[in-house]
Amino acid sequence: QVRLRESGGGSVQAGGSLRLSCAASGLVVSIAPIGWYRQFPGKQRELVARFETGGAITYADSVKGRFTISRDWPKNAVYLQMDNLMSEDDAVYYCTATWRGDTFWGQGTQVTVSS
Repeated sequence: QVRLRESGGGSVQAGGSLRLSCAASGLVVSIAPIGWYRQFPGKQRELVARFETGGAITYADSVKGRFTISRDWPKNAVYLQMDNLMSEDDAVYYCTATWRGDTFWGQGTQVTVSS
């Protein structure tokens, strides 16, 4: 059974940093397409950063140069380092992965950025 559990969200002032963590079980983060999406109120979820099949990384244009995705194979976890946060980053962040043809989501973690 695949499970994704996010942690690390919270409140921060604009210009600050947060690090999100996603603990995965039931899949292998080193080979699974896995990453982060976010959702603004009333909007659909949108890609933030993602490891693609084969290891390439895709970033949303709005976070390039500010956010960094990484993964830890022994811990089977994925991280999102978010620097220079802006009010436009205020959203619920979700960890998502594809494994054996199915897509899985975590429960989400709120990131609040105050200006």
